[in-house]
Amino acid sequence: MPVAARILRHAATHPDRTAVCGPLGEWSHAAFGRRIEDLAAHLAARDGILDEPVAISLADPVDQLTAALAVDLLGGTPLLCDPARNVRQSAPRVDAIPSGPPPAHAARPAHVPAPGDLAWACFSSGSTGRPRAVVRTRASWTGSFEPLSELTGIGSGDVVLVPGPLQSSLYGFAAVHALAVGATVLAPGRWSPGSLPRLLRRATAVHLVPHSLPALLEALPEGGPLRTAVVGGAALGPGLRERAAAAGVRVVSYYGATELSFVAVDTDGTGLRPFPGVEIEVRTPPGQRLGEVWARSPWLAEGYLAGAAGPLLADGDGWMSVGDVAEPYLPGEALRLRGRGGGAIQTGGATVVPEDVEDVFRSVAGVGDIVVVGSPHPDLGAVVTAVVEVGTGMPPERSALEAIARGGLDAAQRPRRWYAVQNLPRTPSGKPARGLVAARLAGGDPALRRLA
Repeated sequence: MPVAARILRHAATHPDRTAVCGPLGEWSHAAFGRRIEDLAAHLAARDGILDEPVAISLADPVDQLTAALAVDLLGGTPLLCDPARNVRQSAPRVDAIPSGPPPAHAARPAHVPAPGDLAWACFSSGSTGRPRAVVRTRASWTGSFEPLSELTGIGSGDVVLVPGPLQSSLYGFAAVHALAVGATVLAPGRWSPGSLPRLLRRATAVHLVPHSLPALLEALPEGGPLRTAVVGGAALGPGLRERAAAAGVRVVSYYGATELSFVAVDTDGTGLRPFPGVEIEVRTPPGQRLGEVWARSPWLAEGYLAGAAGPLLADGDGWMSVGDVAEPYLPGEALRLRGRGGGAIQTGGATVVPEDVEDVFRSVAGVGDIVVVGSPHPDLGAVVTAVVEVGTGMPPERSALEAIARGGLDAAQRPRRWYAVQNLPRTPSGKPARGLVAARLAGGDPALRRLA
């Protein structure tokens, strides 16, 4: 069943309950359902609208959801895009919500939706490389709704805050899941810490990345309704789960990828375990201490649109990987991730996983966040280079950072070069954009200040 059809059922059973609240106002389930149906009728009158994925280039998050669900209702494949991103002009697209009633002659195409339809597409939001569009079947998207609801407790009575751009798969999935189960979605658009106190007076659940969790906890009103934070996109920083628990917020963290969907989940702080329906293997080459994470599940994507190249690997037995690395794994144990394999730094014959280095510094005073990359070196191949986000404050002394490195890292892991920047570049989902940091370093960006 299309997600849109589920939302129209909610419009029939509780029409007056709020479905979605955006920057320009809020819509009841009945009003939101009418918006979806009216736009679907407008689109049905356009020739070729369903011949390939429909690019949705709208700035307002409520408009984005309306358009995506209208295309879904017709049996098409919606692709949420950044309005600033160039989309092939020949591709079907929605860049405005028509005003006025739909054409009187408009009729829906005679399409019978099936679980195997290529029904959803979204951009990957990895920290390296260029985002690419990932396409998946309807079943791989909607089939995980029920286990996610069971793990997080999110249901029809919730108000779910989705404080990021919906073209990011993390936030887009969160919004569609909440609407499908009948919850209210708070969709303010891009992350804005200044709006959090107002939003947190209503939200009972939130989806976000680890970097955003501290600001959210600082903005929590005393006695507010928030009870669950669903955190994905990167490793959870030290102490964040405990800090959230002290504020009465349960953290459900997960590991996944746009191409793989959910892979593993940690509901109680005891470590990542396979998400329901997922099998995990860590394929470790002989003599190596880390291996590549492979997953097999009903939630895997079909691949990239237009045959684009990307990190997704597949074998002949239904397993897929995006190159993430982990320690050896046995069923029943916790999955111990060590980072993205393609980001590993080869320095003087040693392999350094950036996330191992970053974890040592994230709780240091004055370090808002940190990205570690490899910088070219004529003799060593590369040297470990750290870029520290300091906001409006002063960066920590390099001598203090190096003392911490000596106490917590092997010699090969210790950064040789240190830089400070006011704000790290980030992907649409809020993760540090590792590839862009490396490019700015290579280009001599003056905003990156060398720590002497």
